[in-house]
Amino acid sequence: MVDGVNNRIKVFDNKGGFVFSFGGKGSGRGEFRAPLGIDINDSGWVYIADSGNHRVQIFSPRGNYISQIKLPKDLARADPTDVAVDEARNRCYVVDNENHYILVYDLATHHLLNTYGSPGMEKREFRYPFLMTLDEEDYLYIVDVINTRIQVLNPEGLFVTYIGGWGVEKGQFFRPKGIAIDKKGRVYVSDSYMGVIQVFNKEGDFISAVGDPKKGAVRKFTSPVGIFIDNSNRLYVVEMFGEKVSVYSIGKDTGDNN
Repeated sequence: MVDGVNNRIKVFDNKGGFVFSFGGKGSGRGEFRAPLGIDINDSGWVYIADSGNHRVQIFSPRGNYISQIKLPKDLARADPTDVAVDEARNRCYVVDNENHYILVYDLATHHLLNTYGSPGMEKREFRYPFLMTLDEEDYLYIVDVINTRIQVLNPEGLFVTYIGGWGVEKGQFFRPKGIAIDKKGRVYVSDSYMGVIQVFNKEGDFISAVGDPKKGAVRKFTSPVGIFIDNSNRLYVVEMFGEKVSVYSIGKDTGDNN
């Protein structure tokens, strides 16, 4: 778990018990300034978007520093907010929130290969992209915050589709922040302002909102931001103003979560 305020990464077991932490405030190796995004590869290596230091740092499963990817110096105030690892294509994707790009790096050499997107409101354009994830085909799902939508790009960076749009009705967003995809390919999107998590299919059609089976209603979260779904089909929700991470099992009906 990324604890950005305290500039640390905290590790918990699957029952919520604290195991260890690493990091601390600073600009040296293994130190952070306002870290945000995180991804873990198949070997357990941990990739952290170290926003304030304008880099991605890489650690062993025990939190030992391995290496780093520095963002291009010619990009003004580069602000990495998330990272996604595609081992099949040997790529590391980095969201540059400030410059409205997705940066594509060689996973082994850390060389910049390509840049996806540009500032704007059209297809393949972004206004402050924030978090992202990959599906099983390595398509990129990017939370395009100010454009209030999810943009989907294929591995070559070509536009595929939008999910959502501005509004307060079903299938619309006011302030989308987090994204996750479950084993059935359903796309979950958190809305920090509305306090809900909506569920879509890959084509962008609204399916449901995460529900509270005890109340028989849509479950309301306290400013949900980052979300994640593990291999046991459990949904983890960072509730920013609640200062907690809530964990739910995903039922057969995506509207019912315990």
